[in-house]
Amino acid sequence: MIEWQDEAALLAARPFGETSVIIEVFSEVHGRHAGVVRGGTSRKVAPLLQPGAQLSVTWKARLDSHLGSFTVEPIRSRAAAAMGDRLALAGLNAVCGLLVMVLPEREAHLPLYARTIALLDLLGQSDVWPLAYLRWEQALLEEMGFGLDLSACAVRGVNEDLIYVSPKSGRAVSREGAGEWADRMLPLPPVLAGKGDATPAEIARALGTTGFFIENRLIKGLGDRPLPPARARLVEVIARG
Repeated sequence: MIEWQDEAALLAARPFGETSVIIEVFSEVHGRHAGVVRGGTSRKVAPLLQPGAQLSVTWKARLDSHLGSFTVEPIRSRAAAAMGDRLALAGLNAVCGLLVMVLPEREAHLPLYARTIALLDLLGQSDVWPLAYLRWEQALLEEMGFGLDLSACAVRGVNEDLIYVSPKSGRAVSREGAGEWADRMLPLPPVLAGKGDATPAEIARALGTTGFFIENRLIKGLGDRPLPPARARLVEVIARG
């Protein structure tokens, strides 16, 4: 019998049989991991299995290749913060949807885990959450090997008047460096490079650029699937301010 214990954020849960639930969690040491929670539909356990919940989980299986089973203990729920706020609910769904889609199974990503937990703990703080989410998407791209390099122009090497991002390289491009290719470039809002005002409109523009790389670089390599609809809803909520 193989067994381990870890702390994790719950990403998704779906029914399995009459009384059980299959959950997917993002755990600190074991990454994205799935398992069966026996009796997961019961009145006692079901309220614990809400997306975003922080859990202490114990996973057991006869062989490492098996789906295995989880027993869970609550650490803290984030449902109240999400249910009472449209931005928080959209944000929670977007984070969980993206992680379920892009994280490799059973592979640790400690820096991204730490950033994810910090982001989830900010749910309900609408004044800081949109910018924190933008930084999280940038960290997600970095962790998955598709980080953006916005330090200098990919064409001219200068670090001034950087207003574009190359859709091919993910590097910044200056106004002059873009030349006749400007209409093929992605926008580089100052907030994406850690500058300027983090207004809702600017954050939404920046998320258009990060979203391009998530969809066309990260997700495309996993089977050419579209971005989770929850992310589009989140960008819409942020844009409305």
